[in-house]
Amino acid sequence: DIANVCNEAALIAARMRDDLVREKHFELAIERVVGGLEKKSRVLSPDEKRTVAYHEAGHAVAGWFLRYAEPLLKVSIIPRGSGALGYAQFMPQEQFLYSTEHLYDRMCMTLAGRAAEQIFFGIITTGAGDDLQKVTKNAYAQVTAYGMNARIGNVSFEDRSDPNPRFQKPYSEDTAQIIDQEVRKMINSAYERTLALLTEKRDCVEKVAQLLLEREVINREDMINMLGKRPFPEK
Repeated sequence: DIANVCNEAALIAARMRDDLVREKHFELAIERVVGGLEKKSRVLSPDEKRTVAYHEAGHAVAGWFLRYAEPLLKVSIIPRGSGALGYAQFMPQEQFLYSTEHLYDRMCMTLAGRAAEQIFFGIITTGAGDDLQKVTKNAYAQVTAYGMNARIGNVSFEDRSDPNPRFQKPYSEDTAQIIDQEVRKMINSAYERTLALLTEKRDCVEKVAQLLLEREVINREDMINMLGKRPFPEK
């Protein structure tokens, strides 16, 4: 992926007739490699574009006010080749160990797009499909792999050394039901917390969404100008 980004950045710089490959070229290259090419031909209706703007604003604002969320780089509502109608791009932190608090904040940030739809429109859409997959995977990992659930305890049902995972689950049906219950409880708790946060920060979501509708792309500096600096120290 790094090689692809570097190659793409060089091509973008050449297309822009620039003698040097600069930071802006790498930013555009990352967008293309991760999200695909912009799909100018994919025209959203005004209602769809508004929904996408508030969805992405929800992600951005939640991440801004959650201590353990990754720092925001850019938010866009331009459809891309990957199928995404918009996306929020965050700066990965150099970190190898994650606490339950870290993972919980990530779940909340990921659920914030759907939460914003519910708060501002009173409906939910299919736009959160990928988000829900990520959150579900996160929750199951905490319960079944990392021993981060009090009811299941300090056990891990994941055998990473096995190149051929078994089709049969290494636990009883009763345990499977408990795992499902705990995962649902964890996701529901994260969603309720996110609803409360975005309801409290409703004006912030409104500001971000309106600027997205005006510009289609906003960056970290725009967020600072609208919301002030994040209230947490960053590495």
